[in-house]
Amino acid sequence: MAAMLKKALSIVAALLFTASVSAAGPEVRTDHPDSYVVVKGDTLWDISGKFLKNPWYWPEIWQANPQIENPHLIYPGDVLSLVYIDGEPRLLVNGSPPDEPDIGPRMREESQDDAIPPLPLSDIRSFLTRPRVLSDEEIESAPYIAAIEENRVIGSNRQVIYARRLPADVATGQRWVIARPTVIYSEMSHGWLWNKEKVNEATPWSTSDQFHWTPGQWYYDARADVLAREVVEIGIGVVTVVGDPATLYVTYTDIELRKGDLLLPKDEISLPLNFYPHAPKGVPENTRVIGIAGDFNYGGPGNVVVISRGAQDGIEVGEVYSIYQPGENIVDEVAYPSGTSRALFNPHDKRVTLPDEFVGHTMIFRTFDRISYGLVVNGVKVIHIGDRVLEPTEL
Repeated sequence: MAAMLKKALSIVAALLFTASVSAAGPEVRTDHPDSYVVVKGDTLWDISGKFLKNPWYWPEIWQANPQIENPHLIYPGDVLSLVYIDGEPRLLVNGSPPDEPDIGPRMREESQDDAIPPLPLSDIRSFLTRPRVLSDEEIESAPYIAAIEENRVIGSNRQVIYARRLPADVATGQRWVIARPTVIYSEMSHGWLWNKEKVNEATPWSTSDQFHWTPGQWYYDARADVLAREVVEIGIGVVTVVGDPATLYVTYTDIELRKGDLLLPKDEISLPLNFYPHAPKGVPENTRVIGIAGDFNYGGPGNVVVISRGAQDGIEVGEVYSIYQPGENIVDEVAYPSGTSRALFNPHDKRVTLPDEFVGHTMIFRTFDRISYGLVVNGVKVIHIGDRVLEPTEL
């Protein structure tokens, strides 16, 4: 009965916590400035962090200003003031710095390209287009580089490559994206049969993997629930001769080309360049950091992380999440001193798992079906692969 009551109380507490997160709103910092002059290099996230405890609520505090059409478009030199309207905090764009006379409404001469961005877009611009996620069917049918001119091992810009599996209706002059297989992101039961705890893995892969079969590959396939097979765009090739193999001329590449690199149709997707942070309605179970851009094991502010849930799990662009490092499992050497019979005969009781620790916030800027990419917008500790992704919390 006590166990059931304890479980019920835990569920109630979890529901109350979720409700408190959903009901939370913009809270003003006690040390906020009365006004702030925008400078080049600022972002809306940075500026909002000077006024709010939780910067992701910044869309809720901007008040339309009659001098400009879009209150989110602010420029270096603008003066922002915090005011209260109907008891709610609002930021207003005033116009003149404190040391300049206010000459009233003026025509805005700056281009929208000069406006302060919501986030440091330079940190994520390449990730808006370069990574792609392919299905098994797309991989099985994707054209690939079979050879490079003069039988070279690697290729580069302004060289000729030879590709197989191009579609029958391919025509000369068509442009194809050259893509490099990078990582397979998977979720699996750790230890498979003997431990059902879910863990994530990021495993390098190449095109040739589909032509190999080993007992190890069978073991992996039996355990793994593949979340995504990632490729990264590395170049452009133009078809010059149709056939099998077809000939393509490389017009652009930012790294060396290799046999086995894939050829993909040009993807004319429309991606947002303005992101409006907001708290999620909820967090899917067992959401974790499964990758850090650049093939690193550690990351921090300004890095891009890959999380183990995507659009089909309800993840949306603009959502902000907290990243937590799982607590360490330690020995309580106070209650169970080393070398004592108490420690010897209580091997499980002496071990204690510390609480998870907050390490930073990430904002989602691109989603695929089962994985998403997020920018680490602030942090207090190093982010590791395997860290938990939870509801956003106050700094």
